[in-house]
Amino acid sequence: MEKIPLTREGHVALNEELKKLKSVERPAVIRAIAEAREHGDLSENAEYHAARERQSFIEGRVKELEGILSLADVIDPSKMSGSVKFGATVEIVDEDTDEEKTFQIVGEPEADIENGKLNIKSPLARALIGKDEGDSVEVRTPGGEKSYEILKISYA
Repeated sequence: MEKIPLTREGHVALNEELKKLKSVERPAVIRAIAEAREHGDLSENAEYHAARERQSFIEGRVKELEGILSLADVIDPSKMSGSVKFGATVEIVDEDTDEEKTFQIVGEPEADIENGKLNIKSPLARALIGKDEGDSVEVRTPGGEKSYEILKISYA
């Protein structure tokens, strides 16, 4: 199986989510199922069906997280420097609108564009990899071609 790159921060967050699911969410849903069973006829018991659906989601997410963590390749960006690589925090400016954005390039499981975590497999991240401060990159987006200039690269 192929290793999954994660930042140290992303690895910790996924581990904490897994612990919470196993130690808090799983026992709570088991109690909810037991309580719903006490209410009698399960075929028409909405509480029971909702709890079973929640249990299914929790178990699926636990399996997913265990799989990701077993294949994790934890990379510490603070030990890196130079051109854009995995873990870099990159400040860019849209050359058409002068809008500045800051992204950290992270692994797929920890990507969250709303919080500035850019998936390494995204078109923008792929265009930025290997570039230096002052370089311009062209990115094909659903809205057409976009040009960005790299203002700053940092590894925290």
